[in-house]
Formats: sequence, C-alpha cells, structure tokens
Amino acid sequence: MSGNASAAMPRVVGDLSGEGIIREIKASGIQFVISVPDITTSEGLLRPLAKASDPRLIRICKEDEGVAICAGLAYTGKRGLLLIQQTGLLDSINAIRGNAVEYSLPICMMVGLLQKEKGIPPRQSKSYGVRIVEPILDAMGIVYHNLEEDSDVPKIRPAIDKAFTDSKPVVLLIGQTPS
Repeated sequence: MSGNASAAMPRVVGDLSGEGIIREIKASGIQFVISVPDITTSEGLLRPLAKASDPRLIRICKEDEGVAICAGLAYTGKRGLLLIQQTGLLDSINAIRGNAVEYSLPICMMVGLLQKEKGIPPRQSKSYGVRIVEPILDAMGIVYHNLEEDSDVPKIRPAIDKAFTDSKPVVLLIGQTPS
C-alpha cells in the first residue's frame, strides 16, 4: 500500500465529549462564548452553554460581529471564545485578518467542520468547504488545532492560554459533533 493510500484511509476515532470541551473552556478562563446557531456543535456544546451562567453565552447574528466582540473583550482584558462553523469562518476572513492577524489580538475561535467525515483529515475531506480551511489558516499564519476525539480535548487550554500570552489568534477545529 502506498503512503498516499494509507493517508487517505479513515482512522478509528473515539467520541468527542461536549462536557469535556466545556470543562476545558472554563479551565482556560473563558468568560464569554460568542456564537451563532451551529448545527455541528449545538447539541453537545451550544445547548449546555445556553443553560449555564458561566461562561456567559452571547448570541450574535453574523460571525464577523463575533470577531469584533472578541476583539473588544481582548482589549478589556476579558477572555472570549467565538463558536462558529467553517462557513462562518470563511465568511469572516476579512474581519479575522483585520482584527486578529493585523492587530495581533487573541481572538480564540472554536470552529465546527460541517460535513467533515469522521476519521478523515480535513485536507482530505470530500467537502470543499472543509478541505480549504487549514490551507487558508496556514496562509494567514493562524495557529490551529484539530479536535477529533476526547484525547484531543487537552489541547484546548494550552492553545487558548498561548493565544492570550502571545496576543495571537487561534482556531480549534472540531472535526465531529460533540456528544
């Protein structure tokens, strides 16, 4: 079997727990979660966050509005997390470029990869919208981490802490629907 063929084969992955993700979000000092409705994360993340008082959920209409809110929070020393799908990330590229990249702000984004196949790396997805996310983030110089199973959840707190320490954006790509 060639290297390319084995790389394209799905790997066996476990579940991704919304409860574990929320625990890491809280442990990282996130005070506000800014979000639009998101089919990829609604059951495991958005609904439980809506029921809790900490962190506070701020519902928005457009994702680029969330980038601006996260920027304002960062300027006031507060920690925000933008919870969106990759379609919203793509729609918000100019706001991310201007606020997060050019102004070097710790805009933390948790991005659900809608239609990503379980166990398939994003760059090998059949979905064009999923396949282009990592190359775009690479081109923008934005650090990202893939969250595919519970063993990936411990990446969250250090990634968020580093974003605030270095004053740089970070994207946490959610590769499957959290339960």
